[in-house]
Amino acid sequence: MQSIKAPASMEVDTCEHKSQVALPAKPNFEPLKAHEMSDGRVQFRKVSVPPHRYSPLKKAWMEIYTPIYEQMKIDVRMNLKARKVELKTRSDTPDISNLQKCADFVHAFMLGFDVIDAIALLRLDELYVESFEIKDVKTLRGEHLSRAIGRLSGKGGKTKFAIENATKTRIVIADTKIHILGSFQNIKVARDSLCSLILGSPAGKVYSKLRQVTARLAERF
Repeated sequence: MQSIKAPASMEVDTCEHKSQVALPAKPNFEPLKAHEMSDGRVQFRKVSVPPHRYSPLKKAWMEIYTPIYEQMKIDVRMNLKARKVELKTRSDTPDISNLQKCADFVHAFMLGFDVIDAIALLRLDELYVESFEIKDVKTLRGEHLSRAIGRLSGKGGKTKFAIENATKTRIVIADTKIHILGSFQNIKVARDSLCSLILGSPAGKVYSKLRQVTARLAERF
């Protein structure tokens, strides 16, 4: 018997023609400006002015206006009818984050911080403002509340200044509300000291604990 052989598979020579096309040069775009990032839309921020900060704002207006307008390149005005400070970006604003920094700066002034202290929010990125109330720590009423506020301030503000200098923060005690301006770690140390005073710890005990904590922080850095 004759064996039937399978037909040999046809070998097809494929010629690959690699077309060497020169790629276009990479485009060189200029960095986007602040107003271009938001599709040319102007961004706004409004900060309310509480009644008791209206007079201080009038006195310190030029100290607030100058760094915002000249250095941060943000337009600012006082809306007398709505009693709000209005901020908006300009075409030459170098960074979009400047608007939020300026809003934080004005808000810190409204909380009661001095312009000299609040202006640090424009210069440094790692600064924050934290607020809490005495009742968040402990429910106090009447004379107990008054004594707690007295313990926080100390005689002539001595205790408050001691905590500020030890932790490199700034503290505002406005009735039952407490505002702390500083870096995250320093705010935590200052808050712990203030909470201890609210809970009834004597100032001497808080000072000694504060010395230990600040010494430990100094060693870390």
